[in-house]
Amino acid sequence: MPRSSAGTAAAAVTSAGAERAPPIPWDRILSRLGQALAGETLPSVSQAAARRSDPFRVLVSTVVSLRTKDEVTSVASERLLTRAPTPDAMAGLAEGEIAGLIFPAGFYNTKARQLKTMAGILVRQHGSRVPSSMEALLELPGVGRKTANLVRNLGYGLEGICVDTHVHRISNRFGWVSTGSPAETETALELILPRRYWIPINPLLVAFGQRICTPVSPRCSLCPVSEHCRRVGVQRSR
Repeated sequence: MPRSSAGTAAAAVTSAGAERAPPIPWDRILSRLGQALAGETLPSVSQAAARRSDPFRVLVSTVVSLRTKDEVTSVASERLLTRAPTPDAMAGLAEGEIAGLIFPAGFYNTKARQLKTMAGILVRQHGSRVPSSMEALLELPGVGRKTANLVRNLGYGLEGICVDTHVHRISNRFGWVSTGSPAETETALELILPRRYWIPINPLLVAFGQRICTPVSPRCSLCPVSEHCRRVGVQRSR
């Protein structure tokens, strides 16, 4: 389904639900989550951006992170970026060397090919800079809306809601939205989430989803906002 159609469907579902449900206390919920997660390790891509808010670092770290644990991502992406901190330097590496540097990240051979191709495109078509527009980012190999939004959020400070599996799952579990895909969730959240939370919602829900609101048997007994959760789809909890 095209994103415009998916967005229409998601918006319809969300709007219908919003008419029946009381307003969502965003400030209370997100403040409590932030307090509960204070001091926890940031998601790997946020760590990379915290070290230096460089769009290329964010882009590379996000590509490496796909289907890879955070602890592996942090080490692998830092190893690669130390060797090739710019698009020009990465374009000059052989695919095999890139793969070796990011091993054991998931699908390291595929990612190595994407990263080398991507670096070449940045050099030839974008003056060795990572573009900031959604359209240009989505033309890069291996880049979907999640990656593009993270680059825009963490690399450029541009507003956008980055929806990964955690944000999609938790938004539906809480009952904020009723959607079938991350793209639909992104569109639905844009209608109801205050703009001041568009950037921080991703790292907050990623950390929450990793530690408390896990995919299977979430730790509801530890949830600081359980009274605001509809527990949609939860069959068993701890």
